[in-house]
Amino acid sequence: MEGVECVWVPGIDHAGIATQVVVEKLLWNEKRQTRHDIGREHFQERIWKWKKEKAEMIERQLRQLGVSLDWSRQIFTMDSTQSSAVTKAFVQLFDLGLIYRADHLVNWSCCLQSAISDIEVDHVEIDGPTQIQVPTYEKPVEFGSLTYFAYKLCDSDEEIVVGTTRPETMLGDVAVAVNPRDDRYARYIGRHLWHPFRQQKIPIICDSFVDQDFGTGAVKITPAHDPTDFVVGQRHSLDNVQVIDEKGCLTSACGDLAGIRRFEARDVIVSRLEAARLLRGKQDHKMVVPICSRSKDVIEYMVKPQWFVRCSEMASEAVESVRTGRLRLEPKQFERVWFDWLENIRDWCVSRQLWWGHRIPAYSCRVRNSPETVSWIAAENASEALRKGSIALSSDDVEIEQDEDVLDTWFSSALLPFSSFGWPQQVDGHYPLNIMETGHDILFFWVARMVMLGTRLTGRLPFDKVLLHGIICDAQGRKMSKSLGNVVQPEDIIYGATLENLEAGSKANHDAGILSFDEMTRAVQGQKKMFPSGIPECGTDALRFTLCSHNVKSESRIINFP
Repeated sequence: MEGVECVWVPGIDHAGIATQVVVEKLLWNEKRQTRHDIGREHFQERIWKWKKEKAEMIERQLRQLGVSLDWSRQIFTMDSTQSSAVTKAFVQLFDLGLIYRADHLVNWSCCLQSAISDIEVDHVEIDGPTQIQVPTYEKPVEFGSLTYFAYKLCDSDEEIVVGTTRPETMLGDVAVAVNPRDDRYARYIGRHLWHPFRQQKIPIICDSFVDQDFGTGAVKITPAHDPTDFVVGQRHSLDNVQVIDEKGCLTSACGDLAGIRRFEARDVIVSRLEAARLLRGKQDHKMVVPICSRSKDVIEYMVKPQWFVRCSEMASEAVESVRTGRLRLEPKQFERVWFDWLENIRDWCVSRQLWWGHRIPAYSCRVRNSPETVSWIAAENASEALRKGSIALSSDDVEIEQDEDVLDTWFSSALLPFSSFGWPQQVDGHYPLNIMETGHDILFFWVARMVMLGTRLTGRLPFDKVLLHGIICDAQGRKMSKSLGNVVQPEDIIYGATLENLEAGSKANHDAGILSFDEMTRAVQGQKKMFPSGIPECGTDALRFTLCSHNVKSESRIINFP
């Protein structure tokens, strides 16, 4: 309108974990089938059908709002153009040494049967015994207590008492650690304790990480299921004994307890410790419980082979870009948050054990009939993988197999500022962007990763200004949630909605398996309280003016819908 060329590209994210979870619920509710019952190909077909329906609804809502989008440029993060860009980016980063595969302790959701990244984990603080509802468990599971039990020394009647918030993991204990300055345990260092269930010796080691003033001053070490213990285990060359599997059940390493679900095994372990006269008590304990933000499952730390992006160098560049003013964040208060997070960043786990998403373009290569010789390479297709594998293994008789895992959704989303405009071919004149406008809640999920990958793959910042808007909340300041019944669709305001129609939407979500009966009941009650007469027709302009009248930079935008 002012003679300045501008473009606003519409796009839809494939939302890997979230989409798969919803479609799995629908499949179970409709046919009492799991994705494994119908297989990967048919499950993906089911998701594509669901995606088509939702994409049409999203486009319809955007058009109703009257936004000035260039629909000729519309993208989907799994269309052929974007898929090509994702593959190219992965291969380039791999060849630069910025993507690697390693056995590492990851955040594992037994419900999703997938690893998730650090920032997809909610760390919930509890002050003492607290009941937490865990997916697939009928009754809530109690957290917030320390159970004390004893390990007997192998060469005497003496014992060392340790405390744990998770008695079921003691089956994977491979050592007990004490502080080297703790005189109480000095004479025990280097001796061994007897594991009562595995019938093995475990060493007593010294490590300065132990707080000698907490509990008994002795700490059980379970490298396969605890982040701190994993690091300690590497320092002391300890074994990783995995006692909980991908589905959340005890492994064969647990003997006759194999197959029992992890939190059901807790009571069994405590009972057996008591029967062996090794139980020494229990006390309330303030703790942090890691919860999967997607599935609400309690995270199980597990050593798995995964793909990681090295982030330290790219994160330093992202920090420097803000410090020097080349990249501006508004509101400015988010600069401190940006620095804190990026200066303490860990490598990004980008592999997901899902069926919906970009399959990782990495191949295991081995010389035929020599299964012990394996090399991992990244390639844009199978023929390129064969060529690279032959070079890596110095053989023309090579077998290849593509990794079954898919990439974290945020990997493809991080490429959008340049993949939307032609990368990896010729990028048109709209890159870099003048401004990136998005919600403050995905500053790290999306913005930081766009900056890191954009700078590394194109040599330029993807944009020079980020405007972070607040989250639209209801009159009580709560985020919109289907289970609260406070979700308001744009068309509800534009065209109006009766209370009966709002309630019908909640009941439909229950019928589809998306809301539990209790959630549906709570949602309907919330709708009756907030919208006793429904929502009157207001039109598009009224909605747009209402949104524009609020401070876009406030962290939450409380709107009292009619």
